Parts: sequence; structure tokens; C-alpha cells
Amino acid sequence: MPAADEFVRGLSLPLPDVACVPAFEDLQQAAEWFAVLQAGAVSDADRRQWQAWIDAGPRQRAAWRRVESISGEFSGLNSLNGLAGQPARRVLERGATAANRRRSVLRALALVPMASLAGWMASMASNEMPWRGWVATYRTDTGERREVVLADGTRLWLNTATALDVDFSAGLRRIVLYKGEVLITSGHDDAVPARPLVVDVPQGRLTALGTRFAVRHEESEEGNAVRLAVFEGAVASRPSGGDSLTLVAGQQTRVFPDRVEPPEPVAGYGDDWTRGMLVADGMRLGDFIAELSRYRPGYLGCAPEVANLRIVGAYPLADTERILSALQATLPVRVRRPLPWWTVVEAAQDSTAKR
Repeated sequence: MPAADEFVRGLSLPLPDVACVPAFEDLQQAAEWFAVLQAGAVSDADRRQWQAWIDAGPRQRAAWRRVESISGEFSGLNSLNGLAGQPARRVLERGATAANRRRSVLRALALVPMASLAGWMASMASNEMPWRGWVATYRTDTGERREVVLADGTRLWLNTATALDVDFSAGLRRIVLYKGEVLITSGHDDAVPARPLVVDVPQGRLTALGTRFAVRHEESEEGNAVRLAVFEGAVASRPSGGDSLTLVAGQQTRVFPDRVEPPEPVAGYGDDWTRGMLVADGMRLGDFIAELSRYRPGYLGCAPEVANLRIVGAYPLADTERILSALQATLPVRVRRPLPWWTVVEAAQDSTAKR
């Protein structure tokens, strides 16, 4: 009989016919099932009950895939279109140089059968080639931040789990942001004529007009977008298939491939992360946990029943465990871990104790 962890890894599921976003409750149930199935001897009854839960609908299958994906990150596995166990994950090891990462990816891909590799490459081409982020010149791991000064004096602050490339040509200063978040203070270009500074994202192009601004990848129910926040100067945003819009200092918006949302005042998290802080001024706990989750590996979620609690304070991002302990000590919540890499903030068992 195979070991429990091998059994769990083998429970891969085909992609659903329609896209589905799992709810919080589905994710927690999936994590509980994962814990049961890897705990030791798995009975036939456990397998049948797990299968019945999976068969209940697309939400359950989507939740299981999410848990399986996060588990793969911690087991050092990566699935290249289902090719679990290939060593491509090695390129994500902390401290690897850009050159070493490139060589690692090439070695990993060399081990993949050509037919499978061709299919994987084709599928990735329709998804903005996320593998480029693995070998980007500048990148940060989860929880890491980094400052980079470019040849023209432009300063980049890379936030957690960010990957980008820089391409300065005769006519353009180009930054390509594959994932994550970057804060940019544009430098002075000595070239004549001066070359525009642009940030290319899957949704379109952002052109700096002597400025300080942040660009951040976001996922939402409306689809993938980038959030643009302008702190100084102005930035012109041009989506791939929509009208352009110029934002000035103090404005922010979301850019989709087909549109730019109307600008709003800059609010929320600003650039406090460049100083290693997460500042909350009456922030919803659900929003706070969503932001905190970006700075720690694995899954961190907030139960709906406590998501509307309000939180105030400045929290050092270097120690997310300490932040969770502080929340548990000051709010009517508890921190529960059904798996080592799966953390949930939920209502305390005695929810009146700290009110």
C-alpha cells in the first residue's frame, strides 16, 4: 500500500468544464480532507467519503486543487501540465542567482518529454507565459523585499513574491512586471531625446510622466487586473483593448485588458510596505488577513464571521507569526492550523471573552 503522502499527491483531478472560485468553507473542508488523507493509514471509508465530497460539485474540486497546489509548493514539486515531480521548482530556491535560475529551468525542461513540453508551452502562451517570472532578472520570494537602482537612476522597490525584467533600448526604458508589486521612482534620462519610461503588464502599458507610483497585480471576480497608485507626478494607463486614462498624484485605479476604472483617491496600504510595515487604520480584519497572506508562504484565510472586525495598528511584516499572535490576544479570534502550511483566523470558541 502506498504511503499516505503519495496517496494524497495522486489524487489529482481533471480540470472542470467551467471556471469556479471556491468559497472559504470549501477551502477549509478541502484542507481538513487533506489532513485526514495524509495522516496515516487511510481507510476505504475515508476514500469513499472524500470521493463523495469531491463529486458534490465544481466548488469542491476547485478547492481541492487549491490545497493540492499549495501542498506542491511545500513538497518541492511542480506540475508542468500534470508532470508532477519534475525538478523545475528548484529555480525558486531562495538565494539563487538569475543566471543559475535560467540554467535550472533549462535543465528541468530538458527532462520533460518533448510532446508534453510542447503542449505545456502552448497552454502557457495563452496565459502570458508565467514561466518568465521564474527566470526574471529581478525577483523576490514570499516575504522578501528588495531595492534596485537602474542605470538612469530609476529606483525600484520590489514587494513580496515579485518578478520583473528591465529592457533599456535606444528608444525606450521598459519594465516588464510579471507578478507581484513594484514601487517606482522615475530617474532622469540623459538620452536625447529622452526615452519614455513604461511598465508593461498583461493588461496593457503604463507610461510614467516624471513620477513616483506603484503597480500591483490583483485577482478579482471581474478578472485579473493591475492596481495603479500614483504618489507623485502622473501616469498614463493604456489597456490593451480600451481607452487610455492619465492619473495624477493622489489617484489610483484598476487596469483591465479592456478598460480602466474611474480613478479614486489613493487609500489602503500605500507604500508602508517599503518600510517593512503593514499599517491598519480601522481596516476590516478580512482585508488585513488578505494583505498579510501575501507575506507568508502557504494559505492564510479569514472566516467570514470575523471578517468585519476592525483593526488598528502598525505591524512589522518581518514576523507574521507575531502578528497572528497579537490578533489572537486582542480580538475574539483564534488561529487554527489543520495543516502546517494552512492557517485560518476564525471566531474564538468563547467569542464573548474578549469583547
